[in-house]
Amino acid sequence: MQTVAIFGVGLIGGSFGLAIKKAGFQGEVLGVSSERTIAEALAAGVIDRGVTMQDACAAADLIYLAQPISGILQLIPALNELVREDALITDAGSTKFAIVEQAAKTLPRGQFLGGHPMAGKETRGAAAADAELFRNRTYVLTPSSPEQLQTEAAQSFAGWLRRIGTNIVIMDAATHDRTVAFTSHLPQLASTALAETVDGKGDPRVAGSGLLDTTRLALSAYDIWKDIIATNSDNIGAALDCYIEQLTQVRNRLATPELASDFEKASRFRGALATPPKSPLT
Repeated sequence: MQTVAIFGVGLIGGSFGLAIKKAGFQGEVLGVSSERTIAEALAAGVIDRGVTMQDACAAADLIYLAQPISGILQLIPALNELVREDALITDAGSTKFAIVEQAAKTLPRGQFLGGHPMAGKETRGAAAADAELFRNRTYVLTPSSPEQLQTEAAQSFAGWLRRIGTNIVIMDAATHDRTVAFTSHLPQLASTALAETVDGKGDPRVAGSGLLDTTRLALSAYDIWKDIIATNSDNIGAALDCYIEQLTQVRNRLATPELASDFEKASRFRGALATPPKSPLT
């Protein structure tokens, strides 16, 4: 892998650029984005130069799509006439089924491999990019078949994911979307709903660290989440139904000793979550 082109050099794309550079990548990192974003990315050392989409596709061994999901879905068909046959195209979208399906239908040229780094911040933009953002974080790959992981391009990309410190997990796109509805999207909406519930109900000066911790995700902007919700609404709805059912159970147990079991189960889960098992690339 000699040339990487990052489409969308904001927080995720920018962090990927910084991460591979810090891990020893000696090739050229190109950026495709707005003029303002390219200027920020150059100032932050994220990319070596900004280029057009056409020039990026002509040069890149790896094309890394880090725009919002709607942007990725719109861009994929346009790449087919531009990318090299030996190029690997991957994305960092937070939902995978719609993206992988779009690539299968409209991007037969090159190789597409869906991806999702389970990392982020409430802040955005190239200026917020962090070379350590992905370290010790899960990076999901969603191949359409096991053979997709055995190509030279996929193996090279996976090698760089290991170098930047990620824990690679393999699953199909549909399973990914069902899973993150619980592990990522539900926490966001629960945090948003909690902040709305507490707002106006009491004096914010009388709040412990627990409220700060549990409403941290409420700082996230809707325009980041609207594409995620739109492309995974059924799974998110199912996750919310489960959460509402659990809250109802807790409400019904408030005056009973049975509530202790909810605390015990939750504590065991949280303890295990702090040290997840590593999943090697197979």
